[in-house]
Amino acid sequence: MTDEMKRSFERVWRLAEAAALPEMTVGTSYGTPALLVKGKSFLRMKDAETLVVMCALEEKEMLMELDPSLFFETDHYKGWPAMLVRLSVIDDDVLTQRLIAAWREKAPKRLADRFATCNPT
Repeated sequence: MTDEMKRSFERVWRLAEAAALPEMTVGTSYGTPALLVKGKSFLRMKDAETLVVMCALEEKEMLMELDPSLFFETDHYKGWPAMLVRLSVIDDDVLTQRLIAAWREKAPKRLADRFATCNPT
């Protein structure tokens, strides 16, 4: 892993930790750093500047249309419930919202419901 990717992932990890996402662990996915919930990846680094986040297809289409400078996809991700995020452009507040949404997408329903009760954002 390059130093640049390490710095980018540290930012993502720091924000995810601050959001207090339950049952979150660090792992790898496709050979890059990833965050998991109960063993399921909800985000991973694509490269030092790009994050892959899990996202419902309807939400993905809406977000990419609303702000293509932040959210996009390549042909590889078309029709897949994941989108790409430009880390150099996204601010910490918006990134934190995406991290929470991606975590909720992959967390078991009971765990997500319990988190929502404590964090109704």
